[in-house]
Amino acid sequence: MPPLTSYTHAITTAQAEKLRTLLDQRGFDFQTKPYCLYAAASSKVNVCVYEKGPKIVVQGKETEDFITHILEPEVLGEAKLGYEEVHHPEMFQPHIGVDESGKGDFFGPLVVAGVYVDGDAVRRLRDIGAVDSKRISSDERIFKIAADIRTIPTLAWEVISIHPARYNELYAQFGNLNRLLAWGHARVIENLLERIPGCQRAISDQFANPAVLQRAMKTRGREIELIQRTKAESDPAVAAASILAREAFVGWLKSQARKYAMEIPKGVSEGVKQAAGTLVGQHGSEVLPTLCKTHFRTFNEVLSRTASDYSK
Repeated sequence: MPPLTSYTHAITTAQAEKLRTLLDQRGFDFQTKPYCLYAAASSKVNVCVYEKGPKIVVQGKETEDFITHILEPEVLGEAKLGYEEVHHPEMFQPHIGVDESGKGDFFGPLVVAGVYVDGDAVRRLRDIGAVDSKRISSDERIFKIAADIRTIPTLAWEVISIHPARYNELYAQFGNLNRLLAWGHARVIENLLERIPGCQRAISDQFANPAVLQRAMKTRGREIELIQRTKAESDPAVAAASILAREAFVGWLKSQARKYAMEIPKGVSEGVKQAAGTLVGQHGSEVLPTLCKTHFRTFNEVLSRTASDYSK
């Protein structure tokens, strides 16, 4: 197993203050960072305690040593690292995790992915560093971990990419994003249940009233336990699904960038609007529905600008 170099954990305000004292006593260098109660660093580990939560983020070569010798015994008061099967046995029981990518991006598809795991698969996922894709900033790292995920023998996966033209049709049909998301999640779960009929549980992030996804399920999906919760990406199967979904989303953007010989950026920034304006200038407005989500406000903003606006 590769050494742990990043770790996040919720703590109380009292624990944050106790940790600050311990870090000061050990000669850590304190820094001021946005949204942090405090940040401190030594030569091989960085510690940030964020206001929201609060929560602690530890990074660096000595992350594991810091957790096992300082954080757990002196602050948390319990050993958790390496005891996940004791503290969270449900993570290691057979189940499906579902997540999506692209729903907040103007360009690109909505991708929904599902991953079925058992105990052995979960251990392998932890070994290869499969965490929530939002915590992985490098596209290259996403592609590498996604490739590793597909080598795990007892793991099964399903990926549905709803490309923009089809996405826009479905959005008009369903009327809102939550119903479309529920349809995608339900299709992924049902497809996996066809291959793994003995699976009794599926987990996804709660993006709407739980009844919306329940109603979207077909016969098989209505027979299993369907868990919808916030921060579901802490589950290894959901985290793996988020990586496969992100891989497909980023891969589509890269393929279109090659096709149009220009960057197709993520998100909804001003740079995204500039790229959309360039595409309209070169290929006409009819190109946009094949590349973007037309219900975004950005779509009308782009079409309302003149060519001279994009050249400024």
